[in-house]
Amino acid sequence: MTTAPVRPAVSLDLTPAILGGPKAVTLDQAEANRWPIIDADDEASVMRVLRSGELSSGHLPKAMGGYPCPHPEILALECEFAEWMGGAKVGLPVMDVGDLVPQLAGKGFKLAPNVLACNNGTAAILCGLFALGIKPGDEVIVPSTTWWSSVLTVLHVGGVPVFAETDTKTLALDAADVARKITGKTKAVIVTHLFGVPADMDALMDICTARGIKVMEDASHAHGATYNGKPIGLIGDIAVFSLQANKLLPSAEGGFLVGKDPEMILQGAALGQYERLVPLKAIDHPMARFAATGFGYKFRMSPLSAAVARSQMKKTAARTAQRTANCRRLSARLEKLGFDTFMSESGSGTQRVYFEFLVRYDAAKFKTPIKAVAKALQAEGCDVTAPRYPLLHQQPVFTEGAWLDLARLHHDPMASARVYDPADLPKTTAGNGTLLKLPSFPSASDELLDQYAAAFEKVMGNLERLPQA
Repeated sequence: MTTAPVRPAVSLDLTPAILGGPKAVTLDQAEANRWPIIDADDEASVMRVLRSGELSSGHLPKAMGGYPCPHPEILALECEFAEWMGGAKVGLPVMDVGDLVPQLAGKGFKLAPNVLACNNGTAAILCGLFALGIKPGDEVIVPSTTWWSSVLTVLHVGGVPVFAETDTKTLALDAADVARKITGKTKAVIVTHLFGVPADMDALMDICTARGIKVMEDASHAHGATYNGKPIGLIGDIAVFSLQANKLLPSAEGGFLVGKDPEMILQGAALGQYERLVPLKAIDHPMARFAATGFGYKFRMSPLSAAVARSQMKKTAARTAQRTANCRRLSARLEKLGFDTFMSESGSGTQRVYFEFLVRYDAAKFKTPIKAVAKALQAEGCDVTAPRYPLLHQQPVFTEGAWLDLARLHHDPMASARVYDPADLPKTTAGNGTLLKLPSFPSASDELLDQYAAAFEKVMGNLERLPQA
C-alpha cells in the first residue's frame, strides 16, 4: 500500500508575518529556483570539445586551402537550433554544405543558412542592425522596457533610438504609439518580447510593412513562445536570441541571429565573422571578396559555449513546459486575487513562456501602495522584488547626452537637437511601477507554489492592516 506524501501545512493563523504571524513560505527555494540546471550530459559535451584541442575556429580541408571556416560544433548548433524552431517548414532549412560548395559534397557537413551563432545576444543585435542597413542618422523605434542591448547597439551603427510607449497588455511596444513616432527617417523597429510574453505582432507588422519599415524581434526572453501559431522570432524580418546563462536556452554566453533571407544573415556575418565568407570563394559569391578582412569585428561563438547549448537544447522543451506549468498553477490562484499575471489563454495559438514571472498589482483599486504589499510578501518568505530593468529613456546615457558621442552624430543637426526627457512615456513609467517580480520556479514543487499562493492570500486579505510606509 502506497502512502500519499505529507504536504507541509500552511498555518491556519492568517495574520501576516509582517504583523507577527507565521511565515507562509517555509520550504527551501534554492533548488526549486536554480538555473541553469547542469548535468552530466552538459559536462560530457564540454569535455568532448575540450579534449579535441579545437577550441577556436575550424578550417576548410587542406585540398581547399585550409582557410578558416566556422567550427563544426557551431555549425551543428546552428542546424539543431533551426530544426528545434521547426526547420524547413518554418523557413529555416538545414542543407548539406555540398549543395553550396561542390568540393565538400558527401563530406557530412551541414549548415543552416538562416541562422548565425554569435558570441552573445548583444553582438547578434549589432549584426542584425548592420544587416538591416541602418545608417548614421536613421531612426529606430525601440522600447524603454528592455535590457540595454536592444537599444544601445543602435548607437554603434550611428542610428538614433526613438522610444515608444509600452502596451500594458503585452509589456511590449504599443503599436499605436509606434505609428505616432514614425517619421521619414524611421528605418526599423526593435520589439522585445519581454519576459516571454509575445508582442502584438499583427498590429506592428501591419504598421511597418505598409511603410517599408523593417522589424527586428528581440526574442532573447522568448525561446519556444508562439504568436498565432507562429514561432516567436520568425514573424519580423530578422530576430535575435540570447543564450546567456539565465535564458530559457542557456549556455555560458552566446546568441543567434535568425532571418528569413539568408543573404541578410551573410551580411550580418560579414560584420563580425569573416570566416563565414571564406567558403563562399568556391561559388564565386560576391561577399567572398571581403573574406580576408570581414568588416572589423570578431563575434564568433566559443565552441565550448556551443557544446553547452547543444546539450541544453535537448532538454529545453521539457524544462520550459515544467516552468510554464508551475507559473500557470500559481497564476490561476493570483488571478483570483485580482492580479494580472499575463497568462496566455489555454489552447490558443499565442503562448507565452516564462523567462521571468511578473504580475501586475492595481494600487488604485486596492488602496494600498505596491511597496507595502511587496514588503509584506517578503516577510512571508516570498522572493518578490520590483522589475530588474530600469527604464532606458530615463538613463544618463540618454538624458545627459552621452548617446550622441556614441553614435558620432554631432554633425547631424536633427540628432544634436534631440532631447530625451525622463518625463516622456508616462504610460510606460506608470505601468512599470505596478509590477512585481516573482521567481520563475523552474523546478518548484506543488507545495512551494501553494505556499506562495497562501502568502499572497494572507497579504491580500489584510491590506488595510499592512504598514503603509
